[in-house]
Amino acid sequence: MSRTERTAPTPPAADREIVIDRVIDAPPELVFEAFTAVRHLSRWWGPEGFTTTTRAFEFRVGGEWDFVMHGPDGTDYAEWITWIEITPPERIALRHGESSDDPNSFETILTFTPNATATRIEMRTVFPSKEQRDEAAEKYHAIEAGGQTLSNLAGYVAEMVLNEQAN
Repeated sequence: MSRTERTAPTPPAADREIVIDRVIDAPPELVFEAFTAVRHLSRWWGPEGFTTTTRAFEFRVGGEWDFVMHGPDGTDYAEWITWIEITPPERIALRHGESSDDPNSFETILTFTPNATATRIEMRTVFPSKEQRDEAAEKYHAIEAGGQTLSNLAGYVAEMVLNEQAN
């Protein structure tokens, strides 16, 4: 009788993910633009009290966003994103870590769904392990920070809408 080797099954994504969503009062094209143009991203990205300095940005599949988030306490956080999939204005998939060789990097899928005259944005982040997801939630307050980031996006997009109406 032959013996079959088995590998451990991949843990279900639900144990490894954080999902945050928000309805933003603007069409998907405008919300997508705010999320994909560096001139916009640097003005709203991150949780409350954080600012962002972009070192390099190329929005295309395989392109990278190399940036530093500056915390309200003065701590700098090196960040890196590469774009895996871009389907305007519906979907973005990305890999996010401290650098391109970060073994703890994670994947995020953003979906932009029309909701009457607004857009429902969903940010689904899947970590390599449940432990990494738990650490992100507990140590780095990823759920609250993600909600604040989408709130900042909503506020920024509201300004964009007002500016468009004024012109």
